[in-house]
Amino acid sequence: MKAIVLDGINLPLTIKNVSKPKLKANEVLVKLKAAALNRRDYWIQKGQYAGLKFPIILGSDGAGVVAEVGSESEKEWIGKEVLINPSLNWGESEAAQSTTFHILGLPQDGTFAEYVSVPLQNLHIMPPHLTFEEAAAIPLAGLTAWRALFSRAHLKRGERLLLAGVGGGVASFALQWAVLAGAEVYVTSSKREKIRKALDLGAKAGALYTDKNWANKIHPNDGFDVIVDSAIGEGFNNYIELAKPGGRIVFYGATVSGNLPELNARKIFWKQLSILGSTMGSPKDFHDMLAFVNKHQVKPVIDSIFPLAHAEEAVRKMDRSEQFGKLVLRVD
Repeated sequence: MKAIVLDGINLPLTIKNVSKPKLKANEVLVKLKAAALNRRDYWIQKGQYAGLKFPIILGSDGAGVVAEVGSESEKEWIGKEVLINPSLNWGESEAAQSTTFHILGLPQDGTFAEYVSVPLQNLHIMPPHLTFEEAAAIPLAGLTAWRALFSRAHLKRGERLLLAGVGGGVASFALQWAVLAGAEVYVTSSKREKIRKALDLGAKAGALYTDKNWANKIHPNDGFDVIVDSAIGEGFNNYIELAKPGGRIVFYGATVSGNLPELNARKIFWKQLSILGSTMGSPKDFHDMLAFVNKHQVKPVIDSIFPLAHAEEAVRKMDRSEQFGKLVLRVD
């Protein structure tokens, strides 16, 4: 089969012929029609994950058709159109993932290929209103946004949400989920065009975080109930000021610094704030998210669709942070 392969740190992604995956009894083989990029793929290429062993077939998101099953008792799945939950071995707890948890695409071969093998329990019937490209765009980013907003921050209808750094996949889903859930959404970005697109999707207002006094420009009178961030940069302390008493600040990444800056602990405890970490999501989170997609007939925001062979070009576009929404690969 054809697959996009990473042969080493900082090397370009290349298309190669490799062997099809061999199935275990609890697995299925999906003939992929589309896959989608995530920032995780970029960080793997940059060597930001420990214990990398090359070659690697990247890709956590995918949608396609079940081609083979590892067990005769599951033959009814053959031919079904599916999307894949990339959150593997989550475990039994809703509170946090297990010690064996991992994400499709590392260390297990991922979806930037014509075929991928996954546990049967990670398959979901594709929403009928979506194309393969749209379905492939949802899993990792949609799940991450869902858990951060609803399982961790418990966002409610009528609450005010500040969504930092709108434009990427997770943030675009967080915007869609929150607006449909009845929240009042404010956004920040480094680019006016991304703020304009967020307003078109239902955001109430936005500010350029590159402006010196951006926090003053976006501050509603009594602050924000929920603030969602993925960067953990110098501006994180602004969130302590912007959060209303009893507010929740949730972050699902640390792309700028890797560590929280020095925080004003007195303000945190006096305002009764919660600072929450979030990553990926449980099987229940994925089920609830997909039910929401079906109920509201949600279509993801897709920036661009590339042929599989142009995966490196897609990663470079992500590196430049040019996209608004998801970058998708058409496999078939």
